[in-house]
Amino acid sequence: MTGYDACSLQPNAGSAGELAGLLAIRAYHRSRGDDARDVCLIPASAHGTNAASAVLAGLRVVVVNCGPDGAVDTGDLRAKLTAHDGRVAAIMVTYPSTNGVYEETITDVADLVHEAGGQVYIDGANLNALAGVASPALLGGDVSHLNLHKTFCIPHGGGGPGVGPVAAKAHLAPFLPARSSQEGTGTVPGTQVAGAPYGSAGILPISWAYIAMMGAAGLRRATQVAVLSANYVARRLAPYFPVVYAGRDGLVAHECIVDLRRLPGGITVEDVAKRLIDYGFHAPTMSFPVAGTFMIEPTESESLAELDAFCDALIAVRAEVDKVASGEWDTADNPLKNAPHTAEMLIAADWSHPYRRDEGGYPGGHGGGGLASGRAKYWPPVRRIDQAYGDRHLVCACQPPQAYE
Repeated sequence: MTGYDACSLQPNAGSAGELAGLLAIRAYHRSRGDDARDVCLIPASAHGTNAASAVLAGLRVVVVNCGPDGAVDTGDLRAKLTAHDGRVAAIMVTYPSTNGVYEETITDVADLVHEAGGQVYIDGANLNALAGVASPALLGGDVSHLNLHKTFCIPHGGGGPGVGPVAAKAHLAPFLPARSSQEGTGTVPGTQVAGAPYGSAGILPISWAYIAMMGAAGLRRATQVAVLSANYVARRLAPYFPVVYAGRDGLVAHECIVDLRRLPGGITVEDVAKRLIDYGFHAPTMSFPVAGTFMIEPTESESLAELDAFCDALIAVRAEVDKVASGEWDTADNPLKNAPHTAEMLIAADWSHPYRRDEGGYPGGHGGGGLASGRAKYWPPVRRIDQAYGDRHLVCACQPPQAYE
């Protein structure tokens, strides 16, 4: 699926896989006497872990701008390559990009970096939009990490364990962490990223079984469904929340970024995110990679009914925004600003808000988080928390140590 020649299963997370890939690149350059190469080019749309991994690997981060289409600005890339001539170690690029588009210049980007003596790191975070259709190596990549939690079925989050295998072409294989899939590789010191040679090996049978059961046709089908689902959501929501970036023919890749930056009535992206909870949905990724937006990534896992319920909820919220903008609802005291609504809030004896209780807790009527989709009502346990205040004024909810004496 990757087109690479060797793979190390040692990294315990995608972030560790990034570090392993960059350490392999550094070791490769040093083996050629190219110690001066210490610059890692990173597009402005990249995941934050890319820059963090580059710094951990001892590289200097230089940001490459993206154009109005969300793709890497090749003109700015050329300028950065010239400005750091002889010092570029690598570029870290995500494909499809975090902006939700298949960048048609990806092979041009790879060629330019290779001509400058650098290596191409293709972040495998979005491999679920490539598996069975194309490969990172085919696009010009030299090394990639794979997020098994996303494309290959292992659990995500909760503190681990995780696995972030790193795969590479033959010339980088000797510099991968020890015990790679190729005999005799991984012998260079300083490239280890975990104590166990195969990382969190207990997780790997899940991904193996998934690949074995899906087969080549099934994996390709999953990729096609993920891309189709994202485009379906983008088309349904576009009249209400414009899509920020799109590729040829207005199509997106596996995710779409919808714009909530210019909503009327003083409503913000955070208000919409909190209001979605009343409809029974956790908000999509908020304000990344573009502030004031939702990045919506349905993957291949959601049914058409679930996608429709989600789109219906967002469209209904947009109608509520219009009620605030028109003056039907108060700009400061309305269901969006007060969302989410807890059961405790709704059954309290005192109700001083200018809208009805059922408008707050059962938007659009009973059932389906207020929609006629048959979804069970979800009750949030707490109301809104001021995110910035909470980040800066942590409060420990646990008992003091004396309680355990």
